[in-house]
Amino acid sequence: MFNFNGKAVLITGASYGLGEQFAYAFAEAGADLIVTARSGDLLESVAETCREKGAKVSVVMGDVAKEEDVKRVVATGIQEHGKIDVLINNAGIADMRGVAAEQFDAETFNNILSVDLVGAFYYARECGRHMLENRSGAIVNICSIMGSGGNENNIIGYTAAKGGLRNMTLQMGCEWADRGVRVNAVSPGFIVTEMTRPALEAMGIDKWIASRTPMRRVGEAQEVTNAVMFLASDLASYITGVDLLVDGGTNASNGTFQIPPIHHEWNKDTPMVPTTYQPVQPRPDWYQGLSDGVPGVHFPVPE
Repeated sequence: MFNFNGKAVLITGASYGLGEQFAYAFAEAGADLIVTARSGDLLESVAETCREKGAKVSVVMGDVAKEEDVKRVVATGIQEHGKIDVLINNAGIADMRGVAAEQFDAETFNNILSVDLVGAFYYARECGRHMLENRSGAIVNICSIMGSGGNENNIIGYTAAKGGLRNMTLQMGCEWADRGVRVNAVSPGFIVTEMTRPALEAMGIDKWIASRTPMRRVGEAQEVTNAVMFLASDLASYITGVDLLVDGGTNASNGTFQIPPIHHEWNKDTPMVPTTYQPVQPRPDWYQGLSDGVPGVHFPVPE
């Protein structure tokens, strides 16, 4: 489906997680790669696997939050490959402490923004200038569903950065549309990778994620990769300024139940096909009072 033969693809944050999966997929699709991250050993390991798949790979270490590093990575990529056709703006950090917004410290907030938003801008600007000169290119920013709305699991620095990156995508997508450069975003929901799966499954977090997702399951790295490669490919030649949500329907929902909605109990003669969702939470005491339905609708009103 995807053919990137003759294309040079720059991937930030390529040393592990989704960035690593993106690198392998683009290499298998025929692309040559410029991979960058701060972790040299991990990056070299990813690059070697991509070379085994037939890709020419340039490894350039750098910090996305440092403007001079970004300029050096982009310049090296162009020097070694002659061009950059695709930028996957993937590098990002978060904060796992679960600190509430009113207690969030300025240093962590600014650090997240410097990587997830400002660094992404540096790469988009530097690659974008090169692409605009060639009147050809595609940029895919890795955002998040947390940049499109609030939820009980959001972290204020992360949601602020990803919201800014989403709006930057829309602006650049419009601003560069008539000069041959497409800018889009992919916003993953809760995605597990092979690295995070054991921990998520051991703690039961995968079940919690499934309970609040309309598709009732966690997402897989390959599903995000498919969306990224589509937007980077010529198959998306008339698509720009789009934020593609890969979230199992989470952001389309106004709220997804963890215990079954009461009305699922009202229609036992016309059950859901194949079955109703099995909850992860026990039914509370108040649920039983209305489980038989609405008086006068689902059963006669006592005289």
